[in-house]
Amino acid sequence: MHDIEPFYGWRNLYNSSSDQRSPFYGREYSETECINSVYNYYIHPQWDEMGSATLYVKLLYASYTDGFCVIECLGEWNDILYNDIMYLYRNVIETLIDSGIRKFILIGENVLNFHADDDSYYQEWFDNIEDGWIACINFRDHVLDEISRGRLDYYLSTGGRLNSINWRTNNPRQLFMLIDGLITKRLNA
Repeated sequence: MHDIEPFYGWRNLYNSSSDQRSPFYGREYSETECINSVYNYYIHPQWDEMGSATLYVKLLYASYTDGFCVIECLGEWNDILYNDIMYLYRNVIETLIDSGIRKFILIGENVLNFHADDDSYYQEWFDNIEDGWIACINFRDHVLDEISRGRLDYYLSTGGRLNSINWRTNNPRQLFMLIDGLITKRLNA
């Protein structure tokens, strides 16, 4: 797992540790020393710890002008044992909402498992973004099944074309426009 790095192709456009509105402002990273782990497997030091024992994130991009952000996730999203949604919402999402972000792109290809529990934090997140949305892209099929079984797909846009986006070939604005178009089509259907 220590070989799985957060996407770095947009670092010339955005760096969350240099963004004063980011929940990760001022963080310093090692290029070589792994200190965080998911179930005894060390992870790459560029991933951001946000309070969870099993889920790590990287804020890849935030546009306060356009009101969107892109967050890459790694590990196990476990709401049953660790209440990961609480940590994500309270320690990351609330700060972004307070700064005007209303549209969230979550990249989940490195989310290995998902265990749903209560939906109250998802509902709070959804209720606090007014006309915004939460799009989950490239999540694994078994993770999407668990999201659906937990009835969280009311709050999270999942599946369909969202699950096969080659997002690395786009710049953040192109990715946002693509996903915004897909979500708009769903809402208008």
